[in-house]
Amino acid sequence: MNILVAITGASGAIYARQTLQLLCASEQVASVGLILSDHAADVITAEGEALPEDEKITRFSNDDMWSSAASGSARWDAMIVVPASMGTIGRIASGVSRTLIERAADVMLKERRPLVMVVREAPYSLIHLRNMTTLTEAGAIILPASPAFYFRPTDIETLCLGITTRALEMLGLKVEYPRWGEKQEEF
Repeated sequence: MNILVAITGASGAIYARQTLQLLCASEQVASVGLILSDHAADVITAEGEALPEDEKITRFSNDDMWSSAASGSARWDAMIVVPASMGTIGRIASGVSRTLIERAADVMLKERRPLVMVVREAPYSLIHLRNMTTLTEAGAIILPASPAFYFRPTDIETLCLGITTRALEMLGLKVEYPRWGEKQEEF
């Protein structure tokens, strides 16, 4: 699979790092296209995270509307926006494609390819809820970064990994993650 990963300026850089690490380690993934919003790098630094470097990753500038991510004829199989800011959610929901992230998400929707939005905001306003409803109706998957505790994670890395692996499964990848009734040691 060829997967696009977009990172916005929302809090939750740990999810982005874990996503890239797991995609790069996966035998199911041939290539990863990476797009960062204008504020994503600042948030990643502020949260003490660093993105992995890997030969599978190709970086695209968020203002490069000539990249392959902007075209439905390119072979990008799925896209994840992790974390997804509510501003990005709103622009994609309204069909505004001023940046490559917005255009690539629009392409996923129009081509009926998986688009997973890992939203990182709380609480939700009515506008947020309506925008997420619009995206869901258009075919996107809204996956709030609301981690589960049933597998009794003992650290933040493992807690967040529950969300990251669920998101990757929504892209169509086969991944192991804690299922109901399993303990952390089994994960």
